[in-house]
Amino acid sequence: MHPTPAQPYDGSRDREIETLAEFDEVVSAHGTLAHHRVQAVDLTDRTDVLLSVDTTGAVFLGCPMDPRAAAGVRAAGALVFPPVPGLPFDPYRGHVYSPEELFASLDEGYEATPDARAYAWFRRTRADGDVFGSMLRAVHDDSVSDALDELLAGAQVVGVMGGHAMARGTQEYAGAARLGRELTRAGFTVATGGGPGAMEAANLGAYAAPFGDRMLEEALLLLAKAPSFVPSVTEWARAAFEVRERWPGGGASVGVPTWFYGHEPPNPFAAHIAKYFANATREDGLLARSNAGVVFLPGAAGTVQEIFDNATPNYYESRGAPTPMVLVDRAHWTERLPAWPLLRSLARGRSMEARIALVDRIDEAPQALKRLAG
Repeated sequence: MHPTPAQPYDGSRDREIETLAEFDEVVSAHGTLAHHRVQAVDLTDRTDVLLSVDTTGAVFLGCPMDPRAAAGVRAAGALVFPPVPGLPFDPYRGHVYSPEELFASLDEGYEATPDARAYAWFRRTRADGDVFGSMLRAVHDDSVSDALDELLAGAQVVGVMGGHAMARGTQEYAGAARLGRELTRAGFTVATGGGPGAMEAANLGAYAAPFGDRMLEEALLLLAKAPSFVPSVTEWARAAFEVRERWPGGGASVGVPTWFYGHEPPNPFAAHIAKYFANATREDGLLARSNAGVVFLPGAAGTVQEIFDNATPNYYESRGAPTPMVLVDRAHWTERLPAWPLLRSLARGRSMEARIALVDRIDEAPQALKRLAG
């Protein structure tokens, strides 16, 4: 008897299955896995099921399973992409990361965490040019994008962009935190670049949203003990987890960091962390998903790049109607880094002209967003 070849991929699929509970539910309700996608689910205890149901056209992505089951589903016409041993990450993951996952083993020092180990793997494989490593990075990033789309379906997302250098304990950091809190309380999902500085502050504000106002003021004092991730990421991260432990159950927000800037750790206040290897994919994806507008806090080269990455689709209306853009700190964006005059010149005479604003203070940003969206 010859094995049945895998079915040609024609773009059709049924349900994506991302947990063992979903797997059991589908099998119980429908009795088939034909044309389903099963993503990073441990199926080592489901051998009898796999050998008894129809798996024609199914795809198993990184699912541990008994060798008999793997051979059986392949013979029945499924594609099996086995787990890759020895990796510090799962390229087929079905969900975005959590802070607890990325910072596991922090008690042993940041270098022991999955986040730091993934960065070390990235540097090593990028340097040696191994095509297998680049393929694994691409598969991982596409899996993260798929998970992020599922997470944000139906959400009104406001992006908050700004530099990593903004230190805890400063007025600027506190202002960015209050911005994140106000946006979250207004019903928006705050999304940032997921790193330290202004990004962390906005995610912290979102975390503080369900609590009374005093909580944020006390949290800011606790965090000021470790103002920067330099020189110690370990102490910086421990201070954040101390806040989370003291006030559990904070509000949810999204961080979208990258291992490309691996010297910058992700911040622990974003409940959902979509971390990428490819910075270009991360940048474009974060801005494209900020469907309710973007606030640009003072920053340097990275933030300037984000302003014009966002301005381009607004200029051409390639994503539909332009989304609001609010730049904060008039002196910064007209004198130190004069991005505002160029942005205003680009917008002149186009529909995006009514969707851009420059404000002096962070606390003016929410009202500006509301005005531009109206």
